[in-house]
Amino acid sequence: MGALDGLRVLDLTRVVAGPLCAQMLGDLGADVAKVERRGDGDDLRALGPPFVKGSEDSTYFVSLNRNKRSVSVDFARPEGAAILKRMAARADVLIENFRPGTLARYGLGYEDLRAVNPRLVFCSVTGFGQSGPYAGRSGYDFVAQAMAGLMEVTGEADGAPGGGPQRVGVPVADMFTGFAATVAILAALRHRDATGQGQAIDVNLFETMASLMQAPMSSWLNAGRLMPRSGNDSPVAVPYGVFEGADGRFVIGVLNDREFARLAEALGHPEWAEDPRFRRARDRVEHRAALLDRMRTLLRTRPRAEWLARLEAAKITSGPINTAADVEADPHIIARGMIREVPHHAAGTVRVVGSPLHLSATPPEYRRGIPAPGGDTDAVLADFAGMTAEEIAAARAAGVV
Repeated sequence: MGALDGLRVLDLTRVVAGPLCAQMLGDLGADVAKVERRGDGDDLRALGPPFVKGSEDSTYFVSLNRNKRSVSVDFARPEGAAILKRMAARADVLIENFRPGTLARYGLGYEDLRAVNPRLVFCSVTGFGQSGPYAGRSGYDFVAQAMAGLMEVTGEADGAPGGGPQRVGVPVADMFTGFAATVAILAALRHRDATGQGQAIDVNLFETMASLMQAPMSSWLNAGRLMPRSGNDSPVAVPYGVFEGADGRFVIGVLNDREFARLAEALGHPEWAEDPRFRRARDRVEHRAALLDRMRTLLRTRPRAEWLARLEAAKITSGPINTAADVEADPHIIARGMIREVPHHAAGTVRVVGSPLHLSATPPEYRRGIPAPGGDTDAVLADFAGMTAEEIAAARAAGVV
């Protein structure tokens, strides 16, 4: 039994942030009903290549939509809105990522649904929130990374080869917003347990990313200093960055003088730790180029694995720069069971990265796989809306489901 067993979640979201939140709840045992458009369903199904072999689903989609059932309801029509309201009346959580006010136009806003279910936790995930001057704007991950300042501190310095602001290679604004929404929902459920009352939750990409910019924002707010863009190096610690062995790249991170002395010993140059240019952390920052030139020349002479073995023995934080194929084959990932196989409606099975949450009594479960668009409509309408077979048949004949 999962920690959230018996919890009913209506997932009205598309693309990344909302689906990730709903998937996390599903992993923890919630019964998640993904409400999709009739026909092609969630936009993310078509966002490829690559696509799952023998399927119209993108590999991106399958990474965010396990442990869900799919139901198709056209809630833009009054009959469909009435069905969705019936579903919400019996749900515990509703997650949506439409622009502010969209669901209210169909009589499905928070106030509308609270009237039929005061215990409902209603979570809105948007680009900029339900209020403020940007509330009506659409918001994608790329824009949130830019506006929250992440791109300005990511990438090589201006004037360096390839320099300039750069986005992170995965949609971190979407991902972190999904995590933030999950935390907020669990807090609201705890409040409901104590009071019997649900509430509305307003989570957005822009503020989530801004809240994660602690170091650069605090530097500005409390010292009036803009944090410089420094590529893969740290502006406050040396060595702390990417290095290259004879056959591949890896990372080394050293924060204090004790670690640096162990590093120098492991690299066969204990005298570096006594060099007045490198002895203290602040000295290493000041003489960054001199130290890094020495390290890079040395590290290119031997294979990456040899250096990593030495560093591990010396308890120096380090690791290889891996591809997805390397991650799959990593012995730690294998030992922790992080690659899972789940059913897929067309391909039979697909492989996914599992949940990072390890709970001793209620671990995440992989009960359901990736659903077909609307593939569970009848069962979900019966379970969530209490509809009879005759009512479902009539709604289908009318083109509402």
